[in-house]
Amino acid sequence: MGFLGKWIGGGLGFVLGGPIGAVLGFLVGSMVDNTTVQQTYSTSTRRSTPGDFGMSLLVLIAALMKADGKVLKSELDYVKRFFIQQFGEASAKEALIMLRDILKQNIPVRDVCVQISQNMDYSSRLQLLHLLFNIAVADGMVNAAEIDAIEKMAGYLGIASSDYMSIRNMFVPETDSAYKILEIEPSATDDEVKKAYRRMAMKYHPDKVGHLGEEFRKSADEKFKKVNEAYEKIKKERNMI
Repeated sequence: MGFLGKWIGGGLGFVLGGPIGAVLGFLVGSMVDNTTVQQTYSTSTRRSTPGDFGMSLLVLIAALMKADGKVLKSELDYVKRFFIQQFGEASAKEALIMLRDILKQNIPVRDVCVQISQNMDYSSRLQLLHLLFNIAVADGMVNAAEIDAIEKMAGYLGIASSDYMSIRNMFVPETDSAYKILEIEPSATDDEVKKAYRRMAMKYHPDKVGHLGEEFRKSADEKFKKVNEAYEKIKKERNMI
């Protein structure tokens, strides 16, 4: 069974309706015809299923790729490599077929993000944001249109501005990026730095998205590693013990 089959079998809830369901359209319909679907419906307190998360990710990746008004073959190649790294060769091929279909659709980005915000837990939404930045900088370049698109998505997704800046600085470093990753000011005391590290390590711990499965835990590990790197950098600069 490919990763799409696992996502569907693992439960599709809110993505079957609303603007996401409209974008996915026939794509999901053709899959569920031959798959036993465990249909679950989200509430603000329910953890997201891998199916809801995976489908939401594909739609947002498509929206990101269309942000500058054109989809280049090089971009598809970057996304393919990302999928291979995340899911393996066979699943990457399956994901790319789906993505090409979604790219043909009109994506109402704000409505899609609001639907996700109303139905997906916050830790999973942070993980979506992290993965989108991963895609945006996959070619080693920073595309202003794509970064602007991610910022707008973050707002629609209900992501706090401090969390957006934290994750952005993991990919697009700015002045004092280590402090921004820990969501503190350079004027913070050593004790405040330690407290911020503990808070962010808890927020970005991979266990927070363990319910999404091993496919998405890899990037959660990366996010957690960036927090540790930021903390170690500040400690070294300050000669902290």
